[in-house]
Amino acid sequence: MVQVDGVQIQQLEATAPLSSPALIGVCLGAALLLLSVAAVACFCYRRRGSPPHKLIYRRPPERSVGLRRPTAVRSPGSQGHYLKKSPSPTGKPATPGSGSDGGGEPGERAHTPSLHTPSPSDETTTRSIKSFTENELSEPPPKKDEPETTKLGQLNFRVRYNSEKAALLVTIVQCVGLPARGAAGTGSDPYVKLQLLPERQHKVKTRVLRNTQDPVYEEDFTFYGIQFNKLESTTLHFVVLSFDRYSRDDVIGEVLCPMSSVELAEQDTTCELSRPIAPRSIKMKSQGRGELLVSLCHQPAASRLTVVVLKARNLPKMDITGLSDPYVKIYLLCNGQRITKKKTHVKKRTLNPVFNESFVFELPPGSDSLAGVRLEFLLLDWDRVTKNEVIGRLELGTPPPEGKRLPSAAHHWSEIASSPRRQIAEWHKLTE
Repeated sequence: MVQVDGVQIQQLEATAPLSSPALIGVCLGAALLLLSVAAVACFCYRRRGSPPHKLIYRRPPERSVGLRRPTAVRSPGSQGHYLKKSPSPTGKPATPGSGSDGGGEPGERAHTPSLHTPSPSDETTTRSIKSFTENELSEPPPKKDEPETTKLGQLNFRVRYNSEKAALLVTIVQCVGLPARGAAGTGSDPYVKLQLLPERQHKVKTRVLRNTQDPVYEEDFTFYGIQFNKLESTTLHFVVLSFDRYSRDDVIGEVLCPMSSVELAEQDTTCELSRPIAPRSIKMKSQGRGELLVSLCHQPAASRLTVVVLKARNLPKMDITGLSDPYVKIYLLCNGQRITKKKTHVKKRTLNPVFNESFVFELPPGSDSLAGVRLEFLLLDWDRVTKNEVIGRLELGTPPPEGKRLPSAAHHWSEIASSPRRQIAEWHKLTE
């Protein structure tokens, strides 16, 4: 207390200054708060500014053809995403072990998102565009002396070019007169796949229609980023298949439509087209399936069989670009049962691949004389999206009771059986 001029004044004690640790804590808290606000603002801005990535396709009502909304398919040259893999047309799950049989290289398997497959009766359900993941069956050899091009039916479709959006619109209308592919020979479950060549990046397909030989689809597909001056070098590749729930899908035939043969204008004119469906095996007939050079060595003491896949030559042109991506699968069979499977690496963009890969097979006990032992070679064309297609086959060893061997295969097998511990190589023609 201090008395000034008779007035008592009480002195207030000075407040202690803020300590250094408390000041540092306040500063750190303010900094974290500012960083959090900035991160949230940046995330919201990017979410608002980014374009939608999901490409959807809405099947319009059958009668209101004029109100159909086209399906968006982004060009791989743009900044958008590529089409994603999806299950088969009816949502059949992949069989166990299919990943190892796909023939793809390690590290190159595409991610398969889980997509909901709608029922065929739902007319207004939005469906995602599916890419090719169907198990395509190697087409059966055509019957002799029959005009198959007239018995496989017709494919009707429409083509239109939108100059404002630089987009090509393709409408798959229907197929007429398809052959029966069902178990009873009374119908098919057809669907159509479409891709643009030679890029082979745009790949779409229709829905599956049950038990019919004259399916009507009326489905629109829009391909963006297609410049009008590049249309002449583009080819529409249609593949007509019959879906099979329990085995590989059966390839009915294909249609190739070069855009150079279609008179399109930039003023949104529509061209109605109809093309006969041709068998895919024609290219195999005209080109052959090529040859494979393999070397074998039997070691009876170690019960081993060494197989060297050296190279192949004169393979057929599996792609419209005139090249293939071949690789070889090898199966070891004993008494008709597959015991071991091995495969080579994929050789990209070549018709005369050189593999030079060696494989050692352990033979089961009692197989010193190679009795009942058989080797199966499958030469396949690898594809990143579609199912790998078989180019040709080769069988060496004891033939099945109903099977036959090529003369070169029989000679090669007798040579290695009579000359153990000796590496013997021979060329063999590939068969269907």
